[in-house]
Amino acid sequence: MQMREKTQVMTAEDIRRAVVRISHEILERSHQEIAELAIIGVKSRGDHLARRIAENLERTEGIQVPVGVVDVRLYRDDVNLYDETIKANLTEIPFDPTGKRVILVDEVLYTGRTVRAAMDAVMDFGRPAAIQLAVLIDRGHRELPIAADYTGKNIPTSRKEIVRVQLVEEDGVDQATIYEEDDS
Repeated sequence: MQMREKTQVMTAEDIRRAVVRISHEILERSHQEIAELAIIGVKSRGDHLARRIAENLERTEGIQVPVGVVDVRLYRDDVNLYDETIKANLTEIPFDPTGKRVILVDEVLYTGRTVRAAMDAVMDFGRPAAIQLAVLIDRGHRELPIAADYTGKNIPTSRKEIVRVQLVEEDGVDQATIYEEDDS
């Protein structure tokens, strides 16, 4: 299936503003429980956004929030639907999430299956007091009853479209673009 670029929906500045806004919202909702806060990014790209949020919290409030990374590939419920070898990437949660308020961070929220897999992975490391979700983009089309607590931008899409987030850490540029099937 060929895909063609349809439209850019977030620039580098849009992404920067969204991450700063999410960081401030987390602070506002965590005022009393800031010491129990932890951030875990979903590999790959959610982990970079998680680090950016943690850096904003440190810069703004002078607090260091523990940051982890979770690879959900082995937790996905569709792992056997594809003819490909699944390789586990890196899951690194260098703290005990038990009793913490964990903010899961991902770049795009779509069906909710990645988030469910991430929650399962986190629970293998301990029992958080709460898990909240921060996403850069919510594109709709949920298959599971999952909603983001913190959203950078809502972008309605069709199921035939793909939202691709590129980040400097992986791609050399910050931007989000919608692609669609090329029928030509």
